[in-house]
Amino acid sequence: MLRIVKRQELAFAVVGGVNTALGMGLTVMWLAILGASMPPAVAVVLAYAISIVIAFVLHRTLVFRVRGHLVRDFIRFVGVNSGGLLMNMALLSLAVSVLHLPSKPSAVVVMGLVAVASYFGHRYISFRREPVAQPRSGSGAQRL
Repeated sequence: MLRIVKRQELAFAVVGGVNTALGMGLTVMWLAILGASMPPAVAVVLAYAISIVIAFVLHRTLVFRVRGHLVRDFIRFVGVNSGGLLMNMALLSLAVSVLHLPSKPSAVVVMGLVAVASYFGHRYISFRREPVAQPRSGSGAQRL
């Protein structure tokens, strides 16, 4: 994806948009499959379980392009996503209940803030890699 979309931030937004649409589609699909026999929250959980795995693979391979540490990365990815959910809930509650701002515009602003925070969370937590040590130049100069 970074070959097509040159900026990592934009690639992150594209993958996030695709994953959001996928999550919506999966939720609607599970609602149709489960019908009235299950609470709607079950459809949301099933959709989330599928979409988080797909989001992880897409972000890992197309946006951050890392290798190794698969399980560690996935656990961190889920942690960052869960933190984003909690941040979304807290900030929206603050905006609407405490600051008495209108709910719909507040939700849009909060979701934007959470998306930015998620980018940095995934960049510096989920997919963080230690810098690769560069070999010293062959000039023969030594550090003191």
